Amino acid sequence: MTSKPPSRPSIGFVSTYPPTSCGLATFTAALRESIAHGRGSEEDLRVVSLVDARQDAPPPEVIHQHVNGDATSMRRAVAALNSHDVALVQHEYGIFGGPDGSEVLDLISRLDVPAVVTLHTVLGSPTDSQQRILEEIVAMAEQTIVMSHTGLRRLHSRYDVDPQKSRVIPHGARASLFGPRLEPEPRPVVLTWGLIGPGKGLETAIEAFSLLGDLRPRPRYRILGRTHPKVRAAQGDVYIEGLVERARALGLEDTVEFDGRYLDVDSLTMAIRQADMVLLPYESTEQVTSGVLVEALAAGKPVVATAFPHAAEMLAGGAGAIVPHSDPVALAGAMRRLLTDPGLARRMTAVARSIGPTLHWPVVAGKYEQIIAALTDSRAVRPALDDLAKVG
Repeated sequence: MTSKPPSRPSIGFVSTYPPTSCGLATFTAALRESIAHGRGSEEDLRVVSLVDARQDAPPPEVIHQHVNGDATSMRRAVAALNSHDVALVQHEYGIFGGPDGSEVLDLISRLDVPAVVTLHTVLGSPTDSQQRILEEIVAMAEQTIVMSHTGLRRLHSRYDVDPQKSRVIPHGARASLFGPRLEPEPRPVVLTWGLIGPGKGLETAIEAFSLLGDLRPRPRYRILGRTHPKVRAAQGDVYIEGLVERARALGLEDTVEFDGRYLDVDSLTMAIRQADMVLLPYESTEQVTSGVLVEALAAGKPVVATAFPHAAEMLAGGAGAIVPHSDPVALAGAMRRLLTDPGLARRMTAVARSIGPTLHWPVVAGKYEQIIAALTDSRAVRPALDDLAKVG
C-alpha cells in the first residue's frame, strides 16, 4: 500500500481483537481493514486490544494490550490512544473490566482526543448500573454509533442521552459474499454460523428439523462454529455435546451436521454461498445488532429468524420470515414454505440482494471516515477561531 494522504486523521481502535474469537474482534479487524483499503494505507490505524491476559505475538497493528483491571495497563492504553487524532471505541458490557464493564468510563474520561463509540448492545431492560454506564458513555463521547434504527429508537426513548450525539451505521459485511450459489448439492442446505453457546436457540432449530422429515429431498442443517470461548472456559464442550445428543435422539444424524472448525474468511464465504437459506433461531429479545444477519443479507440469502429486534427490522421488507421465539412448529413451518415454494424463495432472495450492497464494508467504512473527518476538522478549526477572537 502507498502512504496515506497527510490529511487523513490517525485512529486508535479500542476493542477485543484477533486472535481473540468474538464478534467484536472480527468486526474491528474488518472495519480497520476496510478503512485502510479506502485510504490505500494501514499507516496510523492502530489498535489497543482488550484482553484478560496478555497474548503472545499479537498482530503488528496492536500497539498495546490492555489487561482488564490493571491500572498500569490502563494508563498505557490511554497514552497510546492520546497519540492519535481520534479514538474509535467498541462497546459491549462484557469486554471491559469492572462491574458491567464500568472500566470503559475510566478510559473515555481520560482521553484528550475525541471518542467515537460504537454501541453493540442497547438493552431495552437494563439494570440501573447498565443504564448509568451507557448514559455516561454517550455524554462523554463526541459521537455514538448504533447499527440499527431499532437500537437508535431504544437509545433515545429508554436512556437520558442527547439525541444529536448518535446515528445509525449498519454492521458491515464482505462484498465477496454476494454472488451466485456455489457448488449446488442434491439436498437443500440450511445454515447457521457463529460462536455457539446457550441462547442461540439451536435446541429449537434441531427440534424443528425433526418435523421436516417428510420433505424430499430432505434438507441438511449445517451448524458452523465452535463453542464460545467463555462457555468453553466454564464448561468445556458440554453444551455442544448436548446438541449432538439431541440430534441423535431425534434420529437426525443424517440431517444435522456440526462443523466446529474456525474457518478463514475465504472458507466461511464459500460455506455461506453454498447455503440455500440462513436460519437464526436466537432466543434473545434484546438483540439490536447481528453480524450474522447482516452477512446473510449481504450474501443475498433468504433468512428465517426469530423475532429479535434486528431481524424484525431488517426482514420487514420481505427478505425473510419472522417466527416467535422458542417455537419449533412455527420455525419448521416457515422453513417448509421456503423449501417447497420456489417462487417465495426467489422473491426473498431478490429483496435480500437489493439490501446487500448497502451493507458492504467499503460503504460502512466510508461513513465512519466521514464522521471522523468531521470531528477532527472541527477540532482543528476551533483553536483558530479562538485565536481570531483574541485578536479581535
